[in-house]
Amino acid sequence: MKLVLLSLIGYLIGSFSSAYFVTKTLKGIDIRQYGSGNAGATNALRVLGPKYGVLVLLLDALKGIVAVMVGRLILGFNGGLICGFFAVVGHDWPIFLQFKGGKGVATSIGVLATTHFLSAIAAAPIAIILIFITRYVSLGSLTFLVSVPITYALLAADFNRNYLIVTILLALLSIYKHRANIERLLAGNENKIGR
Repeated sequence: MKLVLLSLIGYLIGSFSSAYFVTKTLKGIDIRQYGSGNAGATNALRVLGPKYGVLVLLLDALKGIVAVMVGRLILGFNGGLICGFFAVVGHDWPIFLQFKGGKGVATSIGVLATTHFLSAIAAAPIAIILIFITRYVSLGSLTFLVSVPITYALLAADFNRNYLIVTILLALLSIYKHRANIERLLAGNENKIGR
């Protein structure tokens, strides 16, 4: 019963769309009708500029952090994993926005950094460098999420199989949500940040 409760709580936390709320409240627009149509930090950055992009990024990451903390209070470390994972699912397919959400990267960052900071921080430099060099946010995002299971397996002093499973599931979710970006990357016409 607690697992179902945690899944629902996480999903509802994730379903709060920071990008939609921020852009609707502060600018009076539905972010899903502009730019890439994605309700996430990168699209907010492209459409409205760095201030809004960073705000959405922080709020989305906060959803992941809050979900993990709530889950831990109810069912310990594994409860945090479950609640955090479903926060990302809620972000990707929010019930409040007809299941049209973002791609879950910032919320995943919040979840991963809260559950095992070392593996998340170890995976970050490569992703940041890739974004800086290529200006492809999607490439950096995917690289980060695919790298975390690897850095965890290499660096974890107290190995937790459930954590590894969740990191792999988050990477697979991200790949699925980025499938159009992957097609554009392979075709050489992916959108670059700052253009």
